[in-house]
Amino acid sequence: MHSRFHWNGCWHKVMNSLSSEKAKLIKNEAVKIGFDACGFAEAAEVSEEAKKRFQNWLEAGYCAEMEYMRRYEDIRYNPCLLVEKARSIIVVALNYFPAEKQPASHPQFAYYAYGEDYHTVMKKKLAELFSFLLRIAPDTQGRYFTDTAPIMEKYWAQQAGIGFIGRNTQLIIPHKGSYFFLGVIVSTLALPPDIPQQNRCGNCRKCIDACPTGALSISTGLNANKCLSYQTIENRSELPQSIISNIGNRVYGCDTCQQVCPYNRFAVPSSVPEFRPHPEFLQLDYERMQTLSSEEYRMLFKNSAVKRAKYEGLKRNIAVLTTKNKKHF
Repeated sequence: MHSRFHWNGCWHKVMNSLSSEKAKLIKNEAVKIGFDACGFAEAAEVSEEAKKRFQNWLEAGYCAEMEYMRRYEDIRYNPCLLVEKARSIIVVALNYFPAEKQPASHPQFAYYAYGEDYHTVMKKKLAELFSFLLRIAPDTQGRYFTDTAPIMEKYWAQQAGIGFIGRNTQLIIPHKGSYFFLGVIVSTLALPPDIPQQNRCGNCRKCIDACPTGALSISTGLNANKCLSYQTIENRSELPQSIISNIGNRVYGCDTCQQVCPYNRFAVPSSVPEFRPHPEFLQLDYERMQTLSSEEYRMLFKNSAVKRAKYEGLKRNIAVLTTKNKKHF
């Protein structure tokens, strides 16, 4: 009996050592591919606390008209349903902070939309990382996603030790900031989980106080009904007067809650070529936006996340801005 237990103990040590070695190789490869962070979490259901918080958010109607947030509840709470016998969740982050920004006098786009559509860029890099997994563990099964499945990406990024979810509801990476896209690989490969991060906002409430429409709350998080990002991108109807009054010069999205976050003093420009804004994009002043035809829109934003708002939505937004800011003409 003693020898059997001794053998079992040695076997577990060997397997743990191999698992740790693969973890190091994966993290090193993630850096080579261009990711700025990589972490691992055990594949499991999300915590009861996270479930309750999300359910309360839905019940309060804070998802606005984003009804897709109410669907696939089983998968959202248990990503293991996406991959049979899943053992690990690998989370990666990719910096999109722009080196060159729009002139302040122009209609403003959220930073994440400056370059090519992040779905395309992230999917390519995730495919590279998953291919590497298959090289070091050929029997591995898995799937990868970037905002393309009902997965609580920010929750898993926190569980994987990458960062914490701040009061602005963004994933904040200490000493790096929050201007990051997240990608997830759900895999049957067993990897040693990283230590989850705790919230480090302390007593800070700069994002809450700076939000133009009061969309953020310490107790309830983000109310999409009031959020300028939701209203200027997802909302297909007319903009409410409360939004118009506080829209400023934002034509697509809003970065205010990130711009005021103290952690973003650490933000550095992205090195991803696809995220560099096209010169024509940087020249989009009020006059150019007003005269933008549907064909020009399709050409300019062909590979851009701005397509999400559609031509009609963008023209609606610029019409609101030009009416409010007639001084530009």
